[in-house]
Amino acid sequence: MSKLKLPGRIWIASDIHLGPHSPSTAAAFHDFLKAAANQADALLLAGDIFDAWIGDDVIHRPEPWLKASLQVLRQTAACIPLWLGRGNRDFLIGDTLLRHLGARALPEPALLETDAGAVLLAHGDEYCTADAGYLRFRRIVRNPLVQRSYLALPLRTRQAIASWARQRSMQSNQYKSADIMDVESGAVIDALRAANTPWLIHGHTHRPARHTHTVDGQQRERVVLPDWDFDHTDTPRGGWVVIDSKGVHLIVHGPHGFLSAS
Repeated sequence: MSKLKLPGRIWIASDIHLGPHSPSTAAAFHDFLKAAANQADALLLAGDIFDAWIGDDVIHRPEPWLKASLQVLRQTAACIPLWLGRGNRDFLIGDTLLRHLGARALPEPALLETDAGAVLLAHGDEYCTADAGYLRFRRIVRNPLVQRSYLALPLRTRQAIASWARQRSMQSNQYKSADIMDVESGAVIDALRAANTPWLIHGHTHRPARHTHTVDGQQRERVVLPDWDFDHTDTPRGGWVVIDSKGVHLIVHGPHGFLSAS
């Protein structure tokens, strides 16, 4: 398990799902990035930054929405260390994008050495062990040979495959219970035990909250990052986690803007 020494004030966000049909979400996220550049000592984005990522070559002729977001991400990385994780939507983020942004690859998972103590950080989909079908799909698409074969296809073909896969996923999820698509307690406990840390932070499930787990007789805490959506809902949502010497703090968007939930 890779360790990252991150002193100071650390901000972590996940599941922004940037894309061509979410301009208000992008605007809110860009404001967040500018705030992070001024207030944080490092920013970690723990996957699903983009609603889909079909290969780094899209940055050579980016659509307007992507060009704008890449510009703000580059500006942020010029101010503070920026770490990008890979989620279930953007697992094809590669070195070309990282170099373009001046960002670094976030290990999967990462053990953060912070002023609050050791914190385990992951996207979270790896803990959804009750969803056997999804885990089988995850193993396939994370296979380097499969990824190389996909990236060798023309851009238009990759776009068509990504759209088809997304539609299939949405259809499949309609028939899955909420519990199946959530993380499984046993997988969380195993991860906390292996990392020997009091905290686990993850995204993916879109269920921001703080949970307590008992691991070998000791209380451990799991903090779930919110997803971001300011375009397709009557109740905009988003948020992040702040880690500092006082602990781990969850910030969520409410009726009056972003507020601390802890």
